Amino acid sequence: MASSIEYALASPEQIVADLGRRIEALRLARNLRREDLAAKAGIATRTLARFESSGRATLETLVRVLAALHLTDVLQALVPDPSLSPIDRLETQAKPRRRARLKPTPHKPGWTWGDES
Repeated sequence: MASSIEYALASPEQIVADLGRRIEALRLARNLRREDLAAKAGIATRTLARFESSGRATLETLVRVLAALHLTDVLQALVPDPSLSPIDRLETQAKPRRRARLKPTPHKPGWTWGDES
């Protein structure tokens, strides 16, 4: 497998291509044929081949392949759980956020008479 890229600096296209290469490397490291992994994931062999070569796949395909490789535990790291622990909630007495709001812009007073200087 080629050297890993720094995802923080990479384009989305580079990241998905790297993910495809990583899936292929994992499959080969586990001595799985492409046909066998595709069958285990419930996807077409051609879909897996396209995913490995380009990184392009649906989110569902990614989840199916990771499940077939017994890697679903890594999915929780993709998007952190935003909820607070019960103890934190008691300490802050905060209600859970239900919607996003725009940040208020600070009011800048307009021009008034006598501000010519």
